[in-house]
Amino acid sequence: MESRISGKTRMLGIIGTPVDHSKSPVMYNYSFAKAGIDYAYLAFDIAEDKVPDAIAAIKTFDMRGANVTMPCKSAVVRFMDELSPAARITGAVNTIVNENGKLTGHMTDGIGFVRSLKENDVEIKGKKITVIGTGGAGTAIQVQCALDGAREIAVFNMKDSFFDRARETFEKVKKEATGCILNIYDLEDKAKLKEEIAESDILLNATRVGMHPMEDESVISDTSVFRKDLVVVDCIYNPARTKFLADAEAAGSKTINGLGMLLWQGAECFNLYTGLEMPTSEVEELFFK
Repeated sequence: MESRISGKTRMLGIIGTPVDHSKSPVMYNYSFAKAGIDYAYLAFDIAEDKVPDAIAAIKTFDMRGANVTMPCKSAVVRFMDELSPAARITGAVNTIVNENGKLTGHMTDGIGFVRSLKENDVEIKGKKITVIGTGGAGTAIQVQCALDGAREIAVFNMKDSFFDRARETFEKVKKEATGCILNIYDLEDKAKLKEEIAESDILLNATRVGMHPMEDESVISDTSVFRKDLVVVDCIYNPARTKFLADAEAAGSKTINGLGMLLWQGAECFNLYTGLEMPTSEVEELFFK
């Protein structure tokens, strides 16, 4: 790494917390080196209340940009000069591109999710999906799936600010994806959750439950909801096999973790930063196997 750092090296990074588990630095640094681009990518542990400082640093250090992870995806929106359509609809940003001090916020999580499922021979079009969690990633996935032709999306979340914001987002999505049925329910309504999962083709965990320090926890306590014809997906990629996925796998469900989503949303981000295609086959072989 040190051998390619120069006085002209431009910095990028990931902001959020926790980030010590992130594969983004190795993925991007390998890709930048492979492409001969003088960029360096680091991880910055940033709590939500430090977002204003992080944005100021991006401008002060003339960083090329940054990826944004939980819990900062919504907090950075008000600091953007411009938003992509997906970022505007979701009210969240996972990629910031700095063009001479002008910050544009993008949202690539949904693109990465849909591509990850496609790579696992799972199509979104015409399917019913139950999603647990409606934070930045969950919302992006819901929006992209609706735009890509999902038949119905049932979302479950605690009745907090995210719950109310999801309702507002649904109204925006309905104007652009008129063929998709969108509903949101209280996560405490376990009977309704079981009912919706029983009618679904795909079940997704878009919460932090299962990530450190909650490795022994799952968003699903009643494992009878898992079945062989249900595709079960977790946005979490570290650990690669969460309790949620392990329980589903034990019931015979097809399971997919968040590694593919990270890879393909990363490929989209790489293109935004550089205008080039990420060497995804090599990246997947080296860092995702």
